[in-house]
Amino acid sequence: MMFETFYPILFMLVIAAVLASVLAFLSIYVGRRTRLGQKFEPYECGVEPVGSTRDPVPVKFFLVAILFILFDIEVIFLYPWAVISRNLGVFGFVEMLVFVVILLVGYFYMLGRGALKWD
Repeated sequence: MMFETFYPILFMLVIAAVLASVLAFLSIYVGRRTRLGQKFEPYECGVEPVGSTRDPVPVKFFLVAILFILFDIEVIFLYPWAVISRNLGVFGFVEMLVFVVILLVGYFYMLGRGALKWD
């Protein structure tokens, strides 16, 4: 049957879930608990925080982050193509060329609109 090739993956997922559960349980019940006021203060690189941690984050930050994830995920599609590119022949090359052109059009559009400028 074809599903027997997925048993190692299922086994790995079960082991990972059990290990994560055991470690979470151990950290809750075995770990040391301190209820000091300093524990709940924000900390970043040894610098005392200035202002509130509830300050709004600029939308520009989220736009750049979403665009990074979008282009990063699309570039991941190049890896499977690179692995079997010799088997695909000219059709596969043209197909990936169209994909890359569409990706570059979107990238240059974002550059033109100023979406990647960090002011």
